[in-house]
Amino acid sequence: MTTKISGIDRRTLAKLALLSGAGMTVPGIGTGPARADTASAVLRLPAPTGPHRVGAVELYLVDRSRPDPWDPAIPVRELMVTLFYPAQTVRGFARAAQMLAGAAVLFGEIAPLGHPQLPSAGVDWAATMTHAYTAAPALPERRPVVIYSPGGGDPRTLGTYTAEDLASHGYVVAIVDHPGDACDVQFPTSTKYRGQNRITVFRGDPRTDAATYRTMIETRIADCKFVADTLVTLMAGGNPDALGRSLPRGINRVIDLDRLAIYGHSAGGTTAAETAYEDNRFAAAVNLEGYLDWVPASPGEPGALLPVAAHGASRPTLMVGSSEFADKHALDLSWTVLLARSGHRATRCQITDANHWVFTDFAPMAAQLQADGLMTATDRNALVGRIDASVAVSEVRRLLRDFLHRTVGISA
Repeated sequence: MTTKISGIDRRTLAKLALLSGAGMTVPGIGTGPARADTASAVLRLPAPTGPHRVGAVELYLVDRSRPDPWDPAIPVRELMVTLFYPAQTVRGFARAAQMLAGAAVLFGEIAPLGHPQLPSAGVDWAATMTHAYTAAPALPERRPVVIYSPGGGDPRTLGTYTAEDLASHGYVVAIVDHPGDACDVQFPTSTKYRGQNRITVFRGDPRTDAATYRTMIETRIADCKFVADTLVTLMAGGNPDALGRSLPRGINRVIDLDRLAIYGHSAGGTTAAETAYEDNRFAAAVNLEGYLDWVPASPGEPGALLPVAAHGASRPTLMVGSSEFADKHALDLSWTVLLARSGHRATRCQITDANHWVFTDFAPMAAQLQADGLMTATDRNALVGRIDASVAVSEVRRLLRDFLHRTVGISA
């Protein structure tokens, strides 16, 4: 498989090659937040708005039925997932960090290569806390389940502000890392096939290479279906964690897979729409600005449509875009077809004055980076748009909640 490297300079390639070295270790893993610079900015996530306190648990999942698509040395497909859920109580439990220490170190190194608007220094990425409490007992009442797939190259942790809010309103949310795709993934342990951390294989925009893009999307779809499989095990009282790590009390009793939905951003939005089309366990899908065609033969031309666009959505599908997205025309080529062929099952809306990463944790973080002098207004606009951070967070959360309330059964 080939991967385009256009747009990435030699220094970037050298840095990624160094980080990819065999037996890579990262300072700070397992020792708490690694703070190389005590003056680094500490970013905050917005508080959830629902009536429930939120619990969180990390799952290490192994699909032994398929090899890893990005590394031929790994004979199984490994995933990292965080479940956010309504908690019965959080008393006596510690708040979870957004990123584990080792993952945060790598994120600070790699994320600015894919997101050049981000500062290359000056942020303590390990210090950002969620509003969820690790291993808190779950509310013992069946609740709808939602799976989240992040944007291409992004870690699952950049979907925290939406996941926490949904959990506070009564949903169980599984946010998924796609190793080899995500910029960095930290596992609970190393294996004979890999170190404790894996970084992305991408050396440019995956959508510039047809084979890479197809592998990315097909792998993500298989990943999300496998997560749904493991939730069946969890709901039945089993423990799907590959290391058998302890689970929060009552976690099996909070899951209702008869009310299962999926959402995602960018490549994750593509994944969400197509996964729901292919797998009838999913009752609804939200596509946050993801293409619904394969890579076209020539820029500006339509590519072959994914089945969900070619045949129309088979279940309720919400498509949300941003007004300032630079590739909006290319996106419209597939979205228009899906809407025309889906009847009342698909709807579309747009967030004004927003840009592509407004659907991620960069929405609240970019304004803080600008206020701390670590991001220019131009860079903030290129990342999340001119929209006020509080307005952006509120609007994205509202759109998700309203759609899920209508489709999988929690009244607003």
